[in-house]
Amino acid sequence: MSYRKAQELLRLADMCAARHRGVCLQDIVIAFEVNQRTAQRMVQALKDVFPTLAAHTYGGRQHWWKLRDIALISMQGIYDDELVALEMSTRRAARDGAHAQAELLQGLRERFVATLPAATARRAEVDAEAVLEAQGYACRPGPKVKTSPKFTSVIAAALKGPSRVTISYQGEHDPAPRERIVEPYGMLLGTRHYLVARGPHKDDQFRRFRMDRISTAEATPDWFVKDEGFDLETYAAQAFGSFHMDAEYSRVVWRFDPEAAVTAREFEFHPKQKMIDEEDGRLIVSFDASGLVEMAWHLYKWGDAVEVIEPPALREMVAGWQNNRISVLP
Repeated sequence: MSYRKAQELLRLADMCAARHRGVCLQDIVIAFEVNQRTAQRMVQALKDVFPTLAAHTYGGRQHWWKLRDIALISMQGIYDDELVALEMSTRRAARDGAHAQAELLQGLRERFVATLPAATARRAEVDAEAVLEAQGYACRPGPKVKTSPKFTSVIAAALKGPSRVTISYQGEHDPAPRERIVEPYGMLLGTRHYLVARGPHKDDQFRRFRMDRISTAEATPDWFVKDEGFDLETYAAQAFGSFHMDAEYSRVVWRFDPEAAVTAREFEFHPKQKMIDEEDGRLIVSFDASGLVEMAWHLYKWGDAVEVIEPPALREMVAGWQNNRISVLP
């Protein structure tokens, strides 16, 4: 057996042990990018190495394989590239203001490293730090939103409850912060960070509260029942960025020049976007969203290589600001 095949077999064993139901042939086809015949051969090879591999069926004829004897798997420890991936995720979460998630990832990392022999742990950490520096991720310059780790931790704990939170919040037209009791449903991390919540004593409307305008946050012992029809991804898709306004929600259509179309195709401007290639090489991108200011901020990066077709309000907003002096596309 080749070295690569041995690695893939160990990875498959990890999957069979980690997943509650186990894995089916389709899982193997997708995870290893192989055909079904190769997936069957991999299952047979796994049976040869792990005789305790158990097969069972769920809802019909499809077979699933589950590995419960994990003694050999536990001996693998943690690989250097896995430690790098975990460290990068931790730093990314901290950079994006998801402090509660960063703390949880850090705790997971420490437990993994604690299972390794001291010499192995030191080598893995040194190698991981070297890779991070080589990838330029050990220090990432640039502007970022300031958020309070204390407030995000309170909100993260309330989301698990779920329990209501008392916040002191200063709205755009408020002369001073006002105390509000809200039911948190999630957080949006973007140019600005927003808490998605609704007021139990006001109405059933979901609102976005800017995290930088929250001066205090305190969890309450009051639990609430979440609206089962609410989906955070669907709600977030109403906006181009993190800001949303019902009055701005409209059809958005942009046309990119042929020179910029190649780069534009690599972007996901919106999760519900549609792209159409025109005969002359130009690219049409369309979606439904609000947040015209954040759209204008983004469009400025493209210089005069993009034309706003819809909505008229956005077209007027960027008129006069697009120019050909920006020669480097995003």
